[in-house]
Amino acid sequence: MAQLLQHLINGLAAGTIYALVALGYTMVYGVLKLINFAHGDVMMVGVYMGYATAFALGRQAQRSMWGVVVIFAVAMVGCALLGFLIERFAYRPLREKPRLTALITAIGISFALSYGFQLDIGFLPGASPRAFPEVIIPSEWFIIGDRDVVIWNWQVISFLIAVALMAALQFLVYRTRFGKAMRAVSYDHRTAALMGIPTDRIIALTFMLSSALAAGAGLLYAIKDTSVSPLMGLYVGLKAFVAAVIGGIG
Repeated sequence: MAQLLQHLINGLAAGTIYALVALGYTMVYGVLKLINFAHGDVMMVGVYMGYATAFALGRQAQRSMWGVVVIFAVAMVGCALLGFLIERFAYRPLREKPRLTALITAIGISFALSYGFQLDIGFLPGASPRAFPEVIIPSEWFIIGDRDVVIWNWQVISFLIAVALMAALQFLVYRTRFGKAMRAVSYDHRTAALMGIPTDRIIALTFMLSSALAAGAGLLYAIKDTSVSPLMGLYVGLKAFVAAVIGGIG
């Protein structure tokens, strides 16, 4: 029974991270009917942005509250910009083309990011895995029995951050004009355009939002797993895609 409870706690902490990545898949599919296979690799780029920011801040600053906020902010804003560039220059020109064309393009972007980051030139990190800095020092927050069940601080923090981001997204989608416009574009983007909704802007903002969520999820995953590599987005993205399909993509 204790083992089952421990597995449930571990699964809940990890599952919320995959859920954030899965939300990005379903948001993009909702507005474009496109499976963005580069989404996991965008997450990977966000992790490396957080990695670089953490080392730029230094050991003491990266473990402070404001340091963690800066790391998350830089990674999420950077990935939002990357998502905008991918949508603007890769997907938008293919919007009226057959869906297979956009799908092949998404796979190509995924390969370009995951294998491009394995180059050891300039600012690119190379193929060797790296250890993500301990921005949150692991500590046991709650112990049941003789260490039969242990809840770690990073599990609680990760769960709370993920739930907060999900709640913010829920509010954005159902309580704001942007959310209403996004739901209209998801239902029928041509009719939404005839009703005066700037569909290009809404789709671009949706890409930016999904990419920012992926970066946040990637940092939570890196804090949990500590190992960072250019191919990490492939494995995390695949699991998140399965979660999106099971949960009802779109």
